[in-house]
Amino acid sequence: MAGCFITIEGVDGSGKSTQVQLLEAYLRRKGYDLVVTQEPGGTVIGDQLRQVILDSAHTGMTALTEVFLYAAARAQHLNEVIEPALRKGKTVLCSRFYDSTFAYQGYGAGVDLEVLEQLNHFVVGDLRPDLTIVFDLDPGDGLRRVAERGESGGGQPALKDRMERKNLSFHEKVRKGFLELASKEPDRIKIVKADGDKTLVFAKACAVIDEFLMHSRCGRGKP
Repeated sequence: MAGCFITIEGVDGSGKSTQVQLLEAYLRRKGYDLVVTQEPGGTVIGDQLRQVILDSAHTGMTALTEVFLYAAARAQHLNEVIEPALRKGKTVLCSRFYDSTFAYQGYGAGVDLEVLEQLNHFVVGDLRPDLTIVFDLDPGDGLRRVAERGESGGGQPALKDRMERKNLSFHEKVRKGFLELASKEPDRIKIVKADGDKTLVFAKACAVIDEFLMHSRCGRGKP
């Protein structure tokens, strides 16, 4: 496809949402025709599936159920948002994609990686992100950030979603998964340490983006 597909990954609390907002502004300033989206979500159906997946009341949901719900949301997302944008030559910036499925449901929850690979190929075909940035953070620090997130004058923390409520051991496996995925695909997946000030983390992410755009056939954007 003619466009450019950039995905953002990382453990819970690693600052992905903030960095996506900063990177969106950065790429728009550089003149890129940008579509910003997220998984699960990005479509009406995907948003509804997101509510089901992340609802903290759904404590009995199995990892395999998660896999199929994420796959369904992704199929809709690809059809409605990602593939049409790429065909038009746009740059797609997506918070989470299939690497999260491998990290969370595979490495974290123990679903067979070969099964995930087969299902992933069925859903996405040959489509691969051109660049993936993983914001890497110690999971304990990430969970502390999640606990503190949303506190304001009332002193009430934001409610945790179902994935954020999982224990530290799970999130440590997820982090290990992301790092192993990066070791297998170093040309696509780049690690950015996320344990510093958000401005410094953003600067490191911009350096990765700029290096990619300089050498990528799909990363030229608008002059």
